[in-house]
Amino acid sequence: MQQIILYCVACLAISFLLGSIPWGVIISKMFYRTDIREHGSGNIGTTNAIRTMGVVGGVAVFSLDFVKGLLAGVLAMALGLLAAWNVSQASLATLVDGGEPIVMFGLQLSDSTVLSAFNTHIYGLIQGLGIFGSISGHVFSPWLHFKGGKGIAVAAGCLFFGYGWQGWLMLVAVFAVLVVITRYVSVGSITAAVCAPFVAYWSSGGELLFVVLVLLAASLVIWAHRSNISRLRAGTEYRIGQKKEVQE
Repeated sequence: MQQIILYCVACLAISFLLGSIPWGVIISKMFYRTDIREHGSGNIGTTNAIRTMGVVGGVAVFSLDFVKGLLAGVLAMALGLLAAWNVSQASLATLVDGGEPIVMFGLQLSDSTVLSAFNTHIYGLIQGLGIFGSISGHVFSPWLHFKGGKGIAVAAGCLFFGYGWQGWLMLVAVFAVLVVITRYVSVGSITAAVCAPFVAYWSSGGELLFVVLVLLAASLVIWAHRSNISRLRAGTEYRIGQKKEVQE
């Protein structure tokens, strides 16, 4: 049990730190001698990076934010598999030695069916922590006084492993279609966040812990878009291709 807690804490902490790296600020200062937060909407993400630094700078910011999400997803997958393997080995060793069966949360893990279900729960929990941790780190970066971006690029990275390619493509399609139709990046982002828990339920076979953590992460992304929601209501949100810049 202590090892499982350690894996969960490690996944959440490392994913948070990975997500907290403010690539938008780093790239703008290192290569463009400016601070992205002083331009456009003031956000450190891809959309404002394109407005501030051009396509090359924007693509660089997106790519690095996406990669840190991927790394968080790989970490969560590795720790989830390791935790499941350790539980299985411990249960097997206990049976071989003739000791008392391992019991966790009232479940006797000597039964192979129960053990498999338990490991699925643990894997889903650690995957969910990786997703929530990386997105939280991006939105509340400690390097920027707990301010940050809106979590879309990093979410796209970590959800690739959390959902698998099919579920991931479903969300990407939702985002892309809404952006093309409305020319609002924020509409695509918010709609994808709303759909994320439903895709999580489908991709995980209804794994509750995973779905709940994805729901929390999606809620955080929607909260981070609160200014966009206000501008959408007021009709002042920036559209793709719009020449006149709309200030935050």
